[in-house]
Amino acid sequence: MRIESSVVSVSWIPSEAMTGPMRVPMDIGVGHYDVPPPDLIEDLDALEKLRQADRFRFANELTAWVEVEDGAITGAGYSGGGHIGVTTVSFGVGHLSIPAVAFPDIQADPVVRSDSVRFVQTAGGRTGAPMPRRVSRPPYVKVTAPTAWTTLALEINADGSSSFEVVGASPFPRHWIYDDTGALAAKSGIIDFSTWTHEHFGDNTPWGNVESPALVTAAESALERELSLRIMGGKHKPRISHLDEGADLVTEGEASTEMYLLLDGVLEVEVDGTVVTQVGPGAILGERAALEGGKRTATLRAVTPVKVAVTHPEQIEQSVLEELAAGRRSAPSTADG
Repeated sequence: MRIESSVVSVSWIPSEAMTGPMRVPMDIGVGHYDVPPPDLIEDLDALEKLRQADRFRFANELTAWVEVEDGAITGAGYSGGGHIGVTTVSFGVGHLSIPAVAFPDIQADPVVRSDSVRFVQTAGGRTGAPMPRRVSRPPYVKVTAPTAWTTLALEINADGSSSFEVVGASPFPRHWIYDDTGALAAKSGIIDFSTWTHEHFGDNTPWGNVESPALVTAAESALERELSLRIMGGKHKPRISHLDEGADLVTEGEASTEMYLLLDGVLEVEVDGTVVTQVGPGAILGERAALEGGKRTATLRAVTPVKVAVTHPEQIEQSVLEELAAGRRSAPSTADG
């Protein structure tokens, strides 16, 4: 019996992800941020349509198979690989598509155990738009794009079940992870554009045997993703606020009704002095205080440097706030603030 499973990462550039002078081309419309990928990528045809529409920069499709006879594993192999996007640059009324540079996929030899097989695959390359960077020797400036990648692991069990892991990833751009059903399951928790542009060239990548650990968080709800688009794309632009690692966004018991969209970083949720969960990019926070008298029900503390969009509950319908809060109650490990 042949058992096949997969995990896919899609790497894309969200709004507010770039810093410094390199964000200027994005702000004036020469380059572009990406529309968030869909909640579901049904199959390879859907992934290819996203690539052709310039909806992502890279994708790592780790698809693998095992052969099982009488409960024993008799064979295993890879059947997926990397998918490279393009960078669309606009000049006035014209557009130019610059293909990215794909690096060879790195596929580790399958690790075969008595009842499972583990596969590990790295895919990525250089983005289509070159970037200037300082170097220590003449001409002291080199123009080349940094390397973006993900390294995924997939374990397929003889009973037909499977699981995935994000072994590592470049600190830029955002990486969304889709499980074997094609559903969004996880995402990278932090974007570090500065580190990426200064460090991840040449041998300082998996192609030079250097990996960058990935901080991964669970995906937020579909309702939160819908609200995030409304908050960032509405006529009332949110205020963007930054927190250092260890700082509190809100404190349990304090009076406040502002709501927050977590744009980047990871927050831990503390109730009565006990950390109950962590939340990552895309989480909408603060609706309980807006609905229940204006007092915070938890402390939200930055595990990493954090960027949030600050909005007000008046900009979201009461029924939507109640639906969001009801979702929290049905999943007690989630945050509300």
